[in-house]
Amino acid sequence: MAKVKKAKKPAPVVPIKPYKFRRRYNAVDLFIEKEKKFLYFIAFSLILAGIVYPYASIAMWIGFAFAGYSAIANDSIQTIGTFIVSNEDKKWYWQWLFMGAIFLGTVFYSWYAFNGDVTYQRLASKGFDQNPDNFVFLQLAAPIVLLLLTRFRIPVSTTFMLLSVFTVSSGAIISMVSKSLIGYVAAFAAAFIIYLALSKVIKNFIKGEAHAFWIWAQWIISGFLWHTWLAQDLANVAVYLPRQLGVMEFAVFAGFIFLGLGFMFYRRGEKIQHIINEKSEVRDVRSATIIDLVYAIILYYFKEVNNIPMSTTWVFVGLLAGRELGMRLRAHDSPVKFAKTFNLIGKDIVSVTIGLIISVILAVAINPVIQEELLAFFFE
Repeated sequence: MAKVKKAKKPAPVVPIKPYKFRRRYNAVDLFIEKEKKFLYFIAFSLILAGIVYPYASIAMWIGFAFAGYSAIANDSIQTIGTFIVSNEDKKWYWQWLFMGAIFLGTVFYSWYAFNGDVTYQRLASKGFDQNPDNFVFLQLAAPIVLLLLTRFRIPVSTTFMLLSVFTVSSGAIISMVSKSLIGYVAAFAAAFIIYLALSKVIKNFIKGEAHAFWIWAQWIISGFLWHTWLAQDLANVAVYLPRQLGVMEFAVFAGFIFLGLGFMFYRRGEKIQHIINEKSEVRDVRSATIIDLVYAIILYYFKEVNNIPMSTTWVFVGLLAGRELGMRLRAHDSPVKFAKTFNLIGKDIVSVTIGLIISVILAVAINPVIQEELLAFFFE
C-alpha cells in the first residue's frame, strides 16, 4: 500500500512589528518603570505647589526647598562636578564636610555683613528688594520644572529659570541675558587661548601619578570656586525668602542646603554629572585643578564688575567648549574627533538655550508688566 503523506501543519502566523518600533517602545517602557518614583514625586510636588501658593508664609518655604536642591543639583556640574569626578577615591563625607563648611562660612558672612541678606546684595541690585508677599503657581512650579530638566541631564541656567519668574521688567531679563552672553564669550575665548597655547605643557603636567601638591591645590581652588559661585548664585534660591532673615530663618536656610549637599555628595553628583564625565581628561586631579582655576578667575571678575545676576552655567559651558576646541586644534586630531567636539559643544548650547526659552516663557506668562512691555514693543 502506498504511504499517505501527512499534511504539514501551517506555521502559526505571528504579526511582525517593525524592529525600531519595538526597540523604542521597550526603551520608553523601561524608562517609565525606572523613573516611576521620580515621576510620582514630580506629580506630588506640582499638586503641593498648587495647594500652597495662595499662602505666602508657607509657599515661600516650599518654593525655597524646591529651588534650593534643584539649583544646586543642576549647577553642581560647574562648581563641584570636577571636584567629585577627580576625587572618586576619597570618602564622600569628607568632600561634603569640606564644601559644606565653605558654604556655611560664605552665607554666614553675607548674613552678618549685610543685615540678614544672604545674597551679597545681588537681589537688591536689580529691584528684588521687596519681600515676596504673594505667589503665583508658576513661581513654585519653576524649580520643579528645573528638577525635571536636571533628571534629563539638561544643564539649565538657574538664574534664568528661577530669577526670571520674579523679574519685574523685561529690561532686567535683557541685562541678565547680556551679561551671561558676555560671560560665555569671555570664558570660551580664555579657555580656547589657554588650551591652544599650553595644551602640550598641560599634558606634561598630567603624566604619571599626581604629586600630593596637586591634591591640596585642587581642594583649595575648588573651595574658592565654590565660594565665588555661592556669592553669585545664592540669589536664585533666596529670591523665595524674605530679604532679611532672622536667626531661626537663617538656621533653616543654611541647614537645609547643608544637608542637601550631603545627599548630593552621597550620590556622587546628580544625573547631570555626565556633562563633566564626557569631557576629555577631567578625571585627573591636575586637569580638574586647571579647569577650576580658570573658571574661578572668570567668575570672580564678573562678580566684581557689577551686582547684576548672571548665568554661571553659560560661563561654565563656554569654558568647557573653548577647552575642548583648543585641545583638539593643538593636537591636530582627526576629523572624527573634531566632529565629536563640535557635537558636544552644540549639544551643550542647545541645552542651555532650552532652559533660557522655558524661563522666558514662564516669566512672560507670570508677569503682566512684561506682557505689556512686549506688546508695546511689537505693536507700537
